[in-house]
Amino acid sequence: MSGLLDGQVALVTGASAGIGRGIALRFAEAGAAVAVHYRTDAEGAREVVGLIEDAGGSAVALHAELTVEAECRRLVREAADWGGGTLTALVDNAGVQPVQQLPGMTLADWRAVVDANLSSVFACTQTAVEVMREGDGRGGNDGSRGSITHIASIEGTHPAPMHAHYSASKAAVIMHARSAALEYGPYGIRVNSVSPGLIDREGLAEAWPDGVRRWQQAVPTGRLGRPEDVGDACVFLASPMASWITGHNLVVDGGVSARPTW
Repeated sequence: MSGLLDGQVALVTGASAGIGRGIALRFAEAGAAVAVHYRTDAEGAREVVGLIEDAGGSAVALHAELTVEAECRRLVREAADWGGGTLTALVDNAGVQPVQQLPGMTLADWRAVVDANLSSVFACTQTAVEVMREGDGRGGNDGSRGSITHIASIEGTHPAPMHAHYSASKAAVIMHARSAALEYGPYGIRVNSVSPGLIDREGLAEAWPDGVRRWQQAVPTGRLGRPEDVGDACVFLASPMASWITGHNLVVDGGVSARPTW
C-alpha cells in the first residue's frame, strides 16, 4: 500500500495499542503523516510514533480525554495544526468495552460507555469536518476534502450478552456514519464505518479460552482477526480507491457474520 495515502494527514484516536496501533501503522506505511492519540498509555503512543519515524514516516503523540467535548475539539485542532493546517483523514477508534449485565446497570454506567464510544465520535467528527472545510482541499488526488472512518463492531448488529451498552453504542456509531455521510457529502467529505469481529491481542487466548475456541470453530477463515486487518480496511476507505464509497459499514470479521445462527 506504499504511496496510497501520500500527502495525507491522519488522526487516529485510541492509537497507543491494539486496533488503533494497527491502524496508525498501516496509515504510515501507506504514506500518511499520523497523529497518534492516547488517553493513558503515553509510553505506547511514543512507541508507535517511534516505529513510524524509524521507518521514515512522520508522526506525533497527542493526549486527550475524549469523554470531554472540549478535549475532542482541541485534539482535532491540535492534529491539524501539527499537519500544517491540514487534516485529511480521521479514524474514530477510541472506545471502551466493559462487561456488565443489563439488569442492575445504572444510568451512569450506560452514559460512561455512550460518552466514550459515541459522543466522542460526534464531537471529533464535527470538528474534523470544520477543519477539513477550512483546509487546502488536500483530501486526496480524487478531489475530496477528506474522509472519516468510525470503528464500530459486529456487535452493532449482533449483540452479545453483557454488552448491551456497548452494542447499542456501536449500532449508533454505524448510524452516525450513515447520517454524517448524507450531510457532509456535499462538502466533499466521505464518512464510513468499519465493524471488526474478534481481534487478537496479547493474552486473549489465556483470558478467554472458550470464546477464542468457539470463534475459531465458527469463523469461515479459521482465525482471529489482526489489528492490521482493520488497518487495511481503514486505509482503503481513506484512499482514492474508495472515492465513491460513503455511508457504508465495512464488516471485517473473517466471514463469521455470514454463518447461520440456527
